[in-house]
Amino acid sequence: MPSALESPEGGEEDILRYEEMEDNAVSPLDLSELLKEGTKESHDRAENTQFVKDFLKGRIKKELFKLATVALYFTYSALEEEMDRNKDNPVFAPLYFPVELHRREALAKDLKYFYGEDWKEKIQCSEATQQYVDRIHHVGQHEPELLVAHAYTRYMGDLSGGQVLKKVAQRALKLPSTEEGIQFYVFDNVSNAQQFKQLYRARMNALDLDKNTKERIVEEANKAFRFNMQVFDELDKIGRSLSEEAQDGGFPVHDGKGDIRKCPYYADKLGTASPGCPFHAAVGLARQPLVQLVLAACMAVAAGAAAWYIL
Repeated sequence: MPSALESPEGGEEDILRYEEMEDNAVSPLDLSELLKEGTKESHDRAENTQFVKDFLKGRIKKELFKLATVALYFTYSALEEEMDRNKDNPVFAPLYFPVELHRREALAKDLKYFYGEDWKEKIQCSEATQQYVDRIHHVGQHEPELLVAHAYTRYMGDLSGGQVLKKVAQRALKLPSTEEGIQFYVFDNVSNAQQFKQLYRARMNALDLDKNTKERIVEEANKAFRFNMQVFDELDKIGRSLSEEAQDGGFPVHDGKGDIRKCPYYADKLGTASPGCPFHAAVGLARQPLVQLVLAACMAVAAGAAAWYIL
């Protein structure tokens, strides 16, 4: 596993090694620290939106996950378009990592998996997502120094909590082990996420920014969180309108507490059967709430005895 990655300029002589970027003297006035402290409340609120809490519990309907992927596609298309526009601008250039971070192509693969070859004709940008997209374009074209806030909010989150969501989605929606449908969460060109984040923060701290600009970036990061929460709320409203039959996840794969790696794995693959067979009737009966409660308790006991855990 390589310990180096190319600089944004891509020159062979300008290689930055992860270990050289470890932050041993972080100052409270560094942009990375200002962002960390200044967005704590927004971060907590975003994590506690109903959509995110349900997602972490494995209560994610496939149709809703598809719509979330669509929202991400439009968001990252805007973000990466503006990043490309400002790749040579000194207020953003040091944070330009297209090979390591860009998500648009990965999201296109996910949408092709979910919607088919003609996926572009089947998707549209939602109202909440469009507001987010419009803000990103405004920043990229008129206040490029604030683009740092949007890149930080999205990519650092993708390399952190996003990796938990990847596992939950794969289990809950019974997606292929070959990672179709969740390419968005796969960073093939980041060999060590923790070290890469250290590098990214070091690059942010090295930007030549005055105090006022740093404060504006923190303020913009909080706006970015609010845009994300508006998208989450929009998805939650849509989710409540979807029928239970649209939920493919089966039993929750996470109870929202503790270490996700210790969560019992209840999902069993059901075979196919003809509509008139006894097994089909049993499955229909199992959809009743009271029967589901009893079955869940039985399966929890069985799962504990068998010690089936998500790795």
